[in-house]
Parts: sequence; structure tokens; C-alpha cells
Amino acid sequence: MEGANSKETAKDVLFAEERKMEIVQLVQERGKVLVPDLIAHFQVSPATIRNDLRDLEANGLIKRTHGGAIPPDTLKVGFELENQNKTVKHHKQKQAIARRALQFVEDGDIIILDTGTTTLELAKLLKDRRNVTVIVNDIEIARCLEDFEGVQVVIIGGTLRKKFHCTIGPFAANLLSELNVDKAFLGTNGFSLQKGCTTPDINQAEIKRIMVKISSQVIVLCDSSKIGANSFVQFASPEQIDAFVTDDDVKPGVVEEFAEQGLELIIAK
Repeated sequence: MEGANSKETAKDVLFAEERKMEIVQLVQERGKVLVPDLIAHFQVSPATIRNDLRDLEANGLIKRTHGGAIPPDTLKVGFELENQNKTVKHHKQKQAIARRALQFVEDGDIIILDTGTTTLELAKLLKDRRNVTVIVNDIEIARCLEDFEGVQVVIIGGTLRKKFHCTIGPFAANLLSELNVDKAFLGTNGFSLQKGCTTPDINQAEIKRIMVKISSQVIVLCDSSKIGANSFVQFASPEQIDAFVTDDDVKPGVVEEFAEQGLELIIAK
């Protein structure tokens, strides 16, 4: 029994969520992982790995097979990765998108940065901007901007959405509704030319809708893996979007489809 306990606590006691994040990474990188390999990699029991795979499959992050796991065919429309898990996926693409989106931010602007990992990457690049006011409902983005000399930060209060470190609810909605801004930089869980921008959470969708409404220009930051996917609730139609920034992994034909709809597609490299 003592040997089993020491085995479970080896490798610096990875927390369950950190271990699951790494399993998702391994599945995405390798295309297939086997239970014995995961047991050896994490130095935990077979039961622990089986429970992890069961939880990840329930959340649509992997598909279990006999003796292991493979990437999922599609993600469930109502599912949303917690922010710590989102940072794992498509990180380089999100950084490229943020670099391209930075060109929209001018000194003197009043902008909104929506909650999300891609908008966080954009926030990190605002250090050299001057006299920019940034309205946020994401406490991590606010913390990132706090030390930037030329950036004034306005934090929207409200109910904290746990595990997503952002505010939602009527207080946030009421305060946002009173504002007028130059540009909104929005993230999205899915986008299609039929359904527009979508998200799994109704309360989050309401905040995003208001951000769209109060902004003179709406710029969507979306990695290419989300194009063609639909989530639960629409918050912006294609007609409400002024520019759509994505990465250079877009599927063939996407550029032509956007052009046919008259939607400006900007590909970050």
C-alpha cells in the first residue's frame, strides 16, 4: 500500500486538472495515446487514468478507444473549455492573431477587450500604446494591463464567472450599456457564415452582444479551428462584424466564402 501511495505522488504531484490538460496535449500531438503509456508518463494508477479519460470524453476533449484515446471528431456545442485549458490549444496561432490585431489599436482609442486567451495575448502587446482606454470584464487581462503606463483600465463589475475569471450578469450589462467605444476586440467559441459568432453560455452571450452594440468597429479574433463550428448561443451576426482576424491554417475555400459574404478576412502569419 505504501508503495502505491508513493507512486501516486511521484512526479511532483501533478494536480488532476494539470494532468488532464497534458493528456489533451498528448492526444492532439500524437493522434493516439495508450493507457499504459499514460500510466508510465504520469506515474499514477490505471484507475486514475481511466477516470481522467472518462472525464475528458464527457467534456468532448478526447474520444476513448480500446486501451487509449484519440482526438474527438467534434466538440459539443454546449461545451466550453475552462480558461486554463484554452491556453493549451493553438497558442502560436493566437499569438499571431494578436500581433495582427494590434495594428487596429491606435493611440487615443477607447477599446473593449473581451474575455479570452486570444484577447489576453493582444493585451500583452499594448505596452507601447499611448492614451488608450481599455474596458475589460476579465480580471487576468486587467492584471496584465495594470503596469502599462499609457493604458487606462476600466474594469466592468458584476458576477464573477468561476473558472473563467470574467464578470457577467445584470450589473456588468447595465454598466456596459452606458458606454460608447471606438473598437471591440471579441473572442468566440465558434463561427460560421450561417450562424455568426456563438458561445456556449447565455449570460456570456448577453455581455458580448452589448459589447457589439456599443462599439463603432467590431473586430473578431478567432483561430481557424473554430471556423465552421457552432456553439449554443449567437452573440454577433456576420453583418455586425467589421473585420475577422484568423491564422494561416484556414481550410481551402474559406477566403472565397468570406469574400462572397463581403466580410473582411485578415489572415495572420
